Amino acid sequence: MQQSRLKRVLILLAGWCVALLLFFPILWMVLTSFKTEIAAISTPPLLFFRPTLSAYAAVQAQSNYLHFALNSIVISVGGTVVALLLSIPAAYAMAFHPTRRTRGTLLWMLSTKMLPPVGVLVPIYLLFKTSGLLDTRIGLLGIYALMNLPITVWMLFTFFREMPHDILEAGRMDGAGTWGEVWHLLLPLTMPGVASTGLLSLILCWNEAFWSLNVTSVNAAPLTAFIASFSSPEGLFFAKLSAASTMAVAPILVFGWFSQRQLVRGLTFGAVK
Repeated sequence: MQQSRLKRVLILLAGWCVALLLFFPILWMVLTSFKTEIAAISTPPLLFFRPTLSAYAAVQAQSNYLHFALNSIVISVGGTVVALLLSIPAAYAMAFHPTRRTRGTLLWMLSTKMLPPVGVLVPIYLLFKTSGLLDTRIGLLGIYALMNLPITVWMLFTFFREMPHDILEAGRMDGAGTWGEVWHLLLPLTMPGVASTGLLSLILCWNEAFWSLNVTSVNAAPLTAFIASFSSPEGLFFAKLSAASTMAVAPILVFGWFSQRQLVRGLTFGAVK
């Protein structure tokens, strides 16, 4: 009994240590955002200082934060919705009507995530330039949706596969068609998994930086481009950069904090029978 209690205490301490290590960069970024530029680059680093909002005032004066935030919201939510609309039918077909190539198709889809985005930058850029999608929300929304499609299909396939086939067969006996099965039976019963998939896709869209920096400039630039704008040829202004980063990550951090229960519930959906 004593060994078991000691083991739980050690696991708890290890968990807290890992959590603190992961949280420390965020804490340091927030603290730096309340420093002056001189205090931000002081050596050794200042742990105790007089906080100031000068960096936030400079960031707000230099850039229109609300413009970038609105772009991030529209593009991230839109990309997530499009990814789910494409993923749900695909995952349904693979989970309930599998073929010999289903497993290979899933592995191929997942393997596309191993391709460095820079490898397809030139053709994507030329395609966007030709079709007039450069620096547009629609273009970036489409990239984000397709970028997350392999992950959303895999996750939904896993959740749908846990569903008892007898429930859908009972729905067919009652006259439900394919869309009736999906809308009235499958989605309500797997909503925790669908919600967690959507939340993960939203977070990935919000944090994506490569494509936003290469296919947008002003009109459709999201918050990741907003952060990058504070890295200039004159050098890095750490206080302003930290303030911009805090303003960019704060919405998704708050959203993730309030939705963590739903996210954990969805990711563990079907784990216990």
